[in-house]
Amino acid sequence: MTKRYGGPVIDPHHHLWDLSLQRYPWLQKARASAEEMAVGNLGPILRDYGIDDYRADAAQQNVVATVHVEAGWSVAYPLEESRWLDGLDRSSGVAHRYIARVPLDGPDAPRLLEAEAANPNVVGIRDILSWHPDAAKRFAPRPDRMSDPAWRAGLAAVTRLGLVFDLMLYPWQMDEALDLVRAFPQTHFVLNHGGSPIDRTKDGMALWRSGLRALGKEPNIRLKISDLVAYDHAWTVESLRPVIEHCLDCFGPERSMFASDFPVAGLHASFDEVYQVFRTVAAELSLNDQRALFFATANDTYRLGIAGPAEIGRGSHV
Repeated sequence: MTKRYGGPVIDPHHHLWDLSLQRYPWLQKARASAEEMAVGNLGPILRDYGIDDYRADAAQQNVVATVHVEAGWSVAYPLEESRWLDGLDRSSGVAHRYIARVPLDGPDAPRLLEAEAANPNVVGIRDILSWHPDAAKRFAPRPDRMSDPAWRAGLAAVTRLGLVFDLMLYPWQMDEALDLVRAFPQTHFVLNHGGSPIDRTKDGMALWRSGLRALGKEPNIRLKISDLVAYDHAWTVESLRPVIEHCLDCFGPERSMFASDFPVAGLHASFDEVYQVFRTVAAELSLNDQRALFFATANDTYRLGIAGPAEIGRGSHV
């Protein structure tokens, strides 16, 4: 068996929030209601989650830099989330770069995208597409946005500005996503959360496997293997292993990256448990492949410019 990876880690997907700002409609709704969302009951994470909280959770995992992904900041207050992040003490490497939120079919999308792209800390955009007939599991305002000419015009602007697009959707939307990825060959897509295998029935998992296989054949899309525990609340290493292995079979380590999705994943696992699963499953791969999954793919995808393991040593920066 290959030695487990012990070098520096980049976490390319997590969130920070300050609930006192009243800028998170989904968290505010969860606070006012006992209704469960797709990832479960949000009660345990309905508290502020700042850089120090993240550093405490990640303390044992040698995380040297992270990418902050938009945390559902209200679209009524555009650009504010990036400016809020700019004002934090990010010297530890937490929130080294950001994925910002801009509704691509909004009337002000071109101006907002230009403004976000002008911030050197912003490396990508996410406009969540995950739509479910059950409103509790729905993240997007309507289905079929990927086919909307107005939304696609916004995506074209993302591409012109040299930003990555983080793609979050459900498996039954993968056919539409495949058409999108092929229609925008110059766009760098990153599929979130392993393609969100939420339907754990035999047919549901078959749909996820086939959809992921098709997307993995397209050269302009990469994959974040993250928050798999959200779709498998009774998880074990052995229940998550085939999911991770299918992700790697479809995309390869050179186009895949492990990510925490904290604090959301913390509803079902500790930070150390999440990375213990990653390290256990990846241990069968070469050290080069492990380095890609834990460090290099994220560093390249989001243009982080973090020194490689040979230069950086093994001391934790977080």
